Amino acid sequence: MKGYLRKDGRKGIRNVILVTYLVECAHHVARAIVNGSDQDDVQLIGFPGCYPNDYSLNIMEKLCTHPNVAGVLIVSLGCEGFNREQLANTITASGRDVETLVIQKTGGTRKTIDAGLASVKQLRQSAYQAEIVPMDISELVVGTICGGSDGTSGIGANPGVGVCFDKLITDDAVCMFEETGELIGCEQIMAERAITPELGVEIMKSVEKAERYYTKMGYGSFAPGNAEGGLSTQEEKSMGAYAKSGSSKIHGLIKPGDIPTQGGLYLMDVVPDGEPMFGFPNIVDNAEIVEMIASGSHIILFTTGRGSVVGSAISPVIKVCANPETYDNLSDDMDINAGKVIKGEASVDQVGEEIYQLVREVAQGKPSKSEALGHQEFVLTYKKFEAIGPTCLPTIR
Repeated sequence: MKGYLRKDGRKGIRNVILVTYLVECAHHVARAIVNGSDQDDVQLIGFPGCYPNDYSLNIMEKLCTHPNVAGVLIVSLGCEGFNREQLANTITASGRDVETLVIQKTGGTRKTIDAGLASVKQLRQSAYQAEIVPMDISELVVGTICGGSDGTSGIGANPGVGVCFDKLITDDAVCMFEETGELIGCEQIMAERAITPELGVEIMKSVEKAERYYTKMGYGSFAPGNAEGGLSTQEEKSMGAYAKSGSSKIHGLIKPGDIPTQGGLYLMDVVPDGEPMFGFPNIVDNAEIVEMIASGSHIILFTTGRGSVVGSAISPVIKVCANPETYDNLSDDMDINAGKVIKGEASVDQVGEEIYQLVREVAQGKPSKSEALGHQEFVLTYKKFEAIGPTCLPTIR
């Protein structure tokens, strides 16, 4: 494998320039810059809120210094609460190029778009100079999420990803799975897989928090579409989602933006801390993809039964389809046909090996289906998280 060496020592599998808006008022200008560049490696991310939020700043800092990112153009209106100076300083400290445009100072929409296009051109020219070096599979970070789950998800796609994860962890790569709100009922068996008793306790507490949170919100992760797809209960859905984690020991519990420094399996807790607050979201697949990318994921494995066509900015998304009928209907969007398990055409182990090999190919530059189709979905909202501490995160800096 080969990777792009960044000045902070990390290695990426893509060489992306980000155009980053810091408030919804700057969204149109930022999007016009991306569209005007007409380049697949120039991608749009942003935060729509005006009121400052520590979580959004932390996530944006981690995204803009992700190993797949070569440089960043920040687009600010000028009066929003987002700390653009801190974001720019963090990017500069990582060794990446960064430019900042403030619309109120640059002269409005047209002038800022023109200045942005010139900045993007310079940033891309600098990105071409990135050193390409050997990259071992142990340096990969891979996340997984499920969306549009149905009664087939826990039979082929999710356990297939679990097999792939076990192989990647044997290679000493980092693998992360989520979401504690979709793992209710599985907390005890996850705690028994923890590498330390302290971690087991924190895993139990994280799932209990999710249950309390969604009870107060009035809804959980079990959607009408899940029932229509043949899932009967939250517990059945949880067991299917749990299968994505494989059988390896769990090395840590992370929150969005925590970056593992050693290989192993990590559970990501994406449920906000504290009491439910207005404006904090329930489960959103695209937002959770962003959170796993913020924690360093080079690639996302997205399992689905009913079908989802989304991708993401920054990191490739690989679709693993559990339902053979869905795969036939959405084959242009699906990378792996895990429905072969149900039809008796492949074993779970064989599907897991297929996923594993595709991860290696995508890491080497092969576009996933969502990449080839131009999907670059991105969602960042308000949330609140508190640090857990080192005792249950033994390999997290």
